[in-house]
Amino acid sequence: MSLMSLTALELGRRIKNGEVTAVDAAGEALAQIREKEDSIHSFVTVREEDEILADAARVQKQIEEGTVSGPLAGVPAALKDNLCTEGILTTCSSRMLADFKPAYTAEAVKNLQQAGVVVMGKTNMDEFAMGSTTETSAFGVTRNPHNTEHVPGGSSGGSCAAVAAGECSFALGSDTGGSIRQPSSYCGVTGMKPTYGTVSRYGLIAYGSSMDQIGPIGRDVADCAAILEAVSSYDKKDSTSLRREDTDFTAALTEDVKGMRIGIPKDYFGQGLDSEVADSVLAAAGELERAGAVLEEFDLSLVEYAIPAYYVIACAEASSNLSRFDGVKYGYRTEDYEGLHHMYKKTRSEGFGTEVKRRIMLGSFVLSSGYYDAYYLKALRTKALIKKAFDRAFDTYDVILSPAAPSTAPKLGESLGDPIRMYLGDIYTISANLAGLPGITVPCGTDHAGLPIGLQLMGDCFKEKNIIRAAYTYEQRRGWSR
Repeated sequence: MSLMSLTALELGRRIKNGEVTAVDAAGEALAQIREKEDSIHSFVTVREEDEILADAARVQKQIEEGTVSGPLAGVPAALKDNLCTEGILTTCSSRMLADFKPAYTAEAVKNLQQAGVVVMGKTNMDEFAMGSTTETSAFGVTRNPHNTEHVPGGSSGGSCAAVAAGECSFALGSDTGGSIRQPSSYCGVTGMKPTYGTVSRYGLIAYGSSMDQIGPIGRDVADCAAILEAVSSYDKKDSTSLRREDTDFTAALTEDVKGMRIGIPKDYFGQGLDSEVADSVLAAAGELERAGAVLEEFDLSLVEYAIPAYYVIACAEASSNLSRFDGVKYGYRTEDYEGLHHMYKKTRSEGFGTEVKRRIMLGSFVLSSGYYDAYYLKALRTKALIKKAFDRAFDTYDVILSPAAPSTAPKLGESLGDPIRMYLGDIYTISANLAGLPGITVPCGTDHAGLPIGLQLMGDCFKEKNIIRAAYTYEQRRGWSR
């Protein structure tokens, strides 16, 4: 059995028990990358082989000495290319940052390194995390390992594809409107977005600061719980970081949902949802009901306003966050220009791709004088109403169950020419970001073409353990992770 077919925790146990070494694991991951990258293109940057093997040897020595003993020690992992890593290219899959090597490392990545994880490289993504298919990258598209004519989803499509293709044991992604959960659904892996503020955003290149959150992508629920446990920490460098005491997420890995109240929003099962997706998700709900959970349909309300509210807020924040890329401080600068204003204009015109420009322009428009109240403030009020709707729902239910995406992975090119269709791909995931809620996606079946279908479970703020327990129970009963 290939080491890359094991879950991260299984591989970590084998390394800890001396059955294999961290160097063996890194070598197998490199072999998988060499074999599959030409067809999948999960990575933007793969570190030099000698650097990776040297890191693995150092970690192996620490494991043998007992100075590193965590469950993920020696396990090879990948990082989405918007997580800063000292001395390693961090491009956000944009021409604007094509040569950028940060002088510091993101806090979440530091936490992984302290846990003994071996970093293989940086994964492809939609440019500056703006997209739902990983087709807006300046460095080429990533393909779905289940069918290379289809997209892997986005914006963390490279991370999800790398895990699905066995090029690493797990990966980190970022989730602003479903960017971990939706591609996890498309690629048949498990992805989780924690409560906003649980994982430090220090070193994460911002898209929508009030909604961005780093999270794990693994082969199963247990992997995601262990990874989240490793990266969660209070960080004074991040003003939105939370000081939490209940981050022992692996304690929730119990096959027990007896009496758990699960709400199924009627609004999520209407027009636009593929019938095969609906059938698989409802079959998964039935499995949880047979395990002892109490299921009930309810009206969540305000779902139709989630996408417009999200894109107004996210684009407004993006236009502000991306103003720093002006050709002066760092990053790309145009070669020929006349004067400062022309340099700004030409640098940003050449450095940003079409989708990023579209969102910057939309964000600048809704923040402009005369439109701020009509659009941006109205979107913020809508966001508050959506949060209240979820608060009411969680007064009754422990977990909310829904599809992760309205369909399975579309073919390459189908969504890119129709931005509205691409935006609608996030319809079931966006609300969790607007309300700051945790959510997890687990595989629950395949369609007629063999493409994966994902089940989404959302919980109340700080209630990750509820969704981990429900997801783990379903996974154990059906065995999709195998």
